Parts: sequence; structure tokens; C-alpha cells
Amino acid sequence: MDSSPELQRFLEQEKQKAMVSEMVGKLTSECWDKCITGTPGSKFSSSESSCLTNCAQRYMELSMHIMKKFQSMQH
Repeated sequence: MDSSPELQRFLEQEKQKAMVSEMVGKLTSECWDKCITGTPGSKFSSSESSCLTNCAQRYMELSMHIMKKFQSMQH
């Protein structure tokens, strides 16, 4: 199979996007399972809201770290 450098870069970028998407799904599920202990009502309790906020913040920090790592690998 004749693979051009452009195709290789595209495939690597798509692979990285898939990994990030998988991570988003996994962390979203984990935050929900960790923070939402009962049947959700019309709004979250203060403890659920705080837990989700902290979990999401950790997720964003991790995502930024991963994006920086991918960017450094591409240069």
C-alpha cells in the first residue's frame, strides 16, 4: 500500500481524535457514576454539583495536558 506522508499524518490525527473521544466518554461516565448517587431529579444537589464541577475541572486539566503532549509530538 502506497501511503503518502499526508495520509500518514491524517491517519495519526484521526487516531488521536478517537483516543480523545474515548477518553471523554470514559471520564464523563466515571464522573457521573462517582458523583450522581441516586436517581437524578430536576436539578443536582449541592454535593453532586460540587463533585461534578471538581471532576470536570480535573478532566479539563488532563485534556489540556494530553493536547499539549500530542502537539509536542507533531513538531
